[in-house]
Amino acid sequence: MRADLSPLIAATAQWLTRAYPACGGALASALCEVQARQAVTVAAWLRYPTVMDAALVGMAGPGGSARLDRISGTDSDPTGTGAGTDGADAWRSWVDEVVASWAACLLTDPELAALAVAGLDGGDHTTGLPMEFRRLLAPDARDREAAALLRHPDLLAPVTQLHSTQLMDLLGPGQALIA
Repeated sequence: MRADLSPLIAATAQWLTRAYPACGGALASALCEVQARQAVTVAAWLRYPTVMDAALVGMAGPGGSARLDRISGTDSDPTGTGAGTDGADAWRSWVDEVVASWAACLLTDPELAALAVAGLDGGDHTTGLPMEFRRLLAPDARDREAAALLRHPDLLAPVTQLHSTQLMDLLGPGQALIA
């Protein structure tokens, strides 16, 4: 049995690609989105490693994007609730701040991304599934160009700093983000 984290993954990846959009046209946008989704998927699977964890966040909800919006300068929510008043931004309520922070860490640190993907092996979400996160782990020149903002350590620093310590603790002692 697998728990469905897809609403959380989709919303958090969407938040990342809206806050740090692709550089270029439609192909660049698609490449940027794939990289964001892969990073968010790894982060979500690490954050909610068991079926029970995923089911609980599905019931309780992840918290929303309000704080992320404020610190990234993309605050489009005058109510401060994580959702617009007309409901068009209701997807923002499914954004997980910790997952977004961890995904940003993975996007800006290739060694940390490799360590995180290796840490998924044998978990509830990966059992019996082939795992491939090539665009996260080994982006080519076109991937890097498309996601220049999404992978820029200085631009993502306010987001990565929110919960990077928790990620480092999870992945093991002595791990540090590459500066």
